[in-house]
Amino acid sequence: MENPETTLQIATAGEALIDLIGRPDGLFEPCLGGSVFNFTRAMARQDVGTLYLNPLSGDRFGRRLAQALAADGVRLARPDPVPQATSLAVVGLTEAGHPDYAFYRQGVADRAVTASGLVRACEAAPTLRMVCSGCLALAPDDAGIYLPWLAASRDAGKTVVVDANLRPSVMPDLGAYRRHVLAALALADIVKASDEDLDHLGIAGDGALDKARNLLALTGARWMALTLGGEGACLLTRGGQHWQAREAAPVRVVDTVGAGDCFLAGLLTAVLLEGEPVRETLGDAPAGQILSHALASASLCVMQRGCVPPTRAAVLARMRDFPCLLSAQGGD
Repeated sequence: MENPETTLQIATAGEALIDLIGRPDGLFEPCLGGSVFNFTRAMARQDVGTLYLNPLSGDRFGRRLAQALAADGVRLARPDPVPQATSLAVVGLTEAGHPDYAFYRQGVADRAVTASGLVRACEAAPTLRMVCSGCLALAPDDAGIYLPWLAASRDAGKTVVVDANLRPSVMPDLGAYRRHVLAALALADIVKASDEDLDHLGIAGDGALDKARNLLALTGARWMALTLGGEGACLLTRGGQHWQAREAAPVRVVDTVGAGDCFLAGLLTAVLLEGEPVRETLGDAPAGQILSHALASASLCVMQRGCVPPTRAAVLARMRDFPCLLSAQGGD
């Protein structure tokens, strides 16, 4: 349940939609979804005061989305519903359990936003330390909304986080899409991307880690989190450091829906709750804590069907019972 006394620490902006997930019998099951929606819930479930900036529809699906956010403790910047319909995504799962998507997002509720409206909502919450966006908010059609807001947030001293999380199969102009994603990443203090995202962006390099370094160099970010699927994840700093971590115990994967969203939520939770400043260099101990928290959050998500973000207590218990293997390489 939302607690109005919770100190807001992070504001999120982006899609909240219904995933229509294909079943073996040919029918579709409606599930609450959207990368930013999943991430928002995941932050709140880990006891971080979270403000969701986009409006939600007054239709049946929009009411379900609003109820879920409120139940997890998320504060809505626009609590009154809007008349536009809820976004839809038709989701199929590959044999490996990876989702593929088709989106229906013309004239929908979560896109009924303006840059000035996002800025005003953040100004009304003076305790905010971070803002975060990504995925469908990085579509070229919304460049005039999210890029100015990210720039204004950075100018206001907020830590800006951008999750690349590309969806190239539903973007008709891939060149424009890549340019817009890179423009958003250029405004970030923390960048999160997967090895697949690096390929979709066409980043040059010999392997995922080299590509991640090259992407980090193209942005103004201080840190970059790189997810590697079953191989774990890396954290890189602008100062030339990097750490790689993976869980020591095998993880039973049901599906990967929401895994990246929960990973990023775990990472930022560790940063916010530990009070770790986002500088160009980082110590081994905090880096290990940050990666361990992120990986435990993702692992608990993939053990269930659909995106069910874990609580902070569950994450801390997994970190205690299944510690990560960590390797580090310092900067020059």
